[in-house]
Amino acid sequence: MPDKHTLEEAERATRDRVEHLPLDFASAHALSSMFRASNAVRTHLTNEVLRPHDLTWTGFLVMWTLWIWESMETRDVAESVGISKATLTGVAKTLTTRGLVERIPSTVDRRLVNLELTPSGITLMERLYPEFNAIESKIVADLSPRQMTLLTNLLRKIVETTERL
Repeated sequence: MPDKHTLEEAERATRDRVEHLPLDFASAHALSSMFRASNAVRTHLTNEVLRPHDLTWTGFLVMWTLWIWESMETRDVAESVGISKATLTGVAKTLTTRGLVERIPSTVDRRLVNLELTPSGITLMERLYPEFNAIESKIVADLSPRQMTLLTNLLRKIVETTERL
């Protein structure tokens, strides 16, 4: 569901509220737009693709990570997905209960656990991801190939800059 205020209205209201502060409004507006776009995409993909499969966004990210990298230690999964280890514990429990993920105890250190997709988890991802990608394609359909490349490169630059900070 879209926000009840347009981006322009939100930017104007922000400026009106805090114009007396020494702020970089261009940066604030750029990142606010990025954040709002990210939330809109996440909500749309969750509602259209993940919810019918009884998956949360975080559950999907965990499964995606394990699908791509096959087996990972829990702390690395949490870091990759951007969640706490405690949050991952609950998500992994849900996915394990559903038979989509399995916990593999470490043979080196019994305190460590790896996560892997089960055959059912792999099958779900192979069925789910084409649906997910079809919606991704619709979301960016109004961009030209040049705009898509530019957007991708600019977002990568923001990620790289943030990771250096």
